[in-house]
Amino acid sequence: MPHSTYEDREIRSKIRTAEICFAGNRKLKIYGKLACRSGKRMLRQNRVFFASEQQALLCGYRPCGHCMRAEFVKWKNTAIR
Repeated sequence: MPHSTYEDREIRSKIRTAEICFAGNRKLKIYGKLACRSGKRMLRQNRVFFASEQQALLCGYRPCGHCMRAEFVKWKNTAIR
C-alpha cells in the first residue's frame, strides 16, 4: 500500500496493530524494517508498506542490505545462481 494514500495517523495506527511491519521503496524495489536509517530517508511518494516479508518478496522487492543483512545475503546468493 502506498504511503501517499494514507494519513500519518492511519499509518501509525496500522504499525501499532502490526498491519504494517515493513516499508519499501517503490522505485528501487527494496524493502526493509521500519526503523532502518536508509528507509527513513526515502521520499514519501516512493514509500510502500507491507504486512510481511513474503508479501514484499511476492511483489518483487528485495531485502535491504543495511537493516536486513542476513536476508540480503541469502537473497543475493540465490539470485546469482
